[in-house]
Amino acid sequence: MHKVVDEFNAYRSRMNERILGADNLVIKRLFNLDTNTYAPGALSVKTKELLGLVASMVLRCDDCIKYHLGQCKEAGVTTEEIFEVFAVANIVGGTIVIPHLRRAVEFWDELHAG
Repeated sequence: MHKVVDEFNAYRSRMNERILGADNLVIKRLFNLDTNTYAPGALSVKTKELLGLVASMVLRCDDCIKYHLGQCKEAGVTTEEIFEVFAVANIVGGTIVIPHLRRAVEFWDELHAG
């Protein structure tokens, strides 16, 4: 993978380890809820990750967008599907989402360049 993806994943892992190492019960439970939310259920993991991506774009969280893009790639989401999700996110979130769209496309390209 390219440097941008590697740096993001390394930072996320390092900081999650640090945060969980503080052994705060509420934070541990929150992280556990997040993990379990994206587990297979009535909705597939792929569908849940696409939903997470739309929500992250509308909320304009670049770290969340990157995370869900990586998970979408792992779940087998195609570039055509990603761009449909980007379209939904921009319709729901409005033009303020466009800068996040640019960074999302750049990160998606980086995920596929490696």
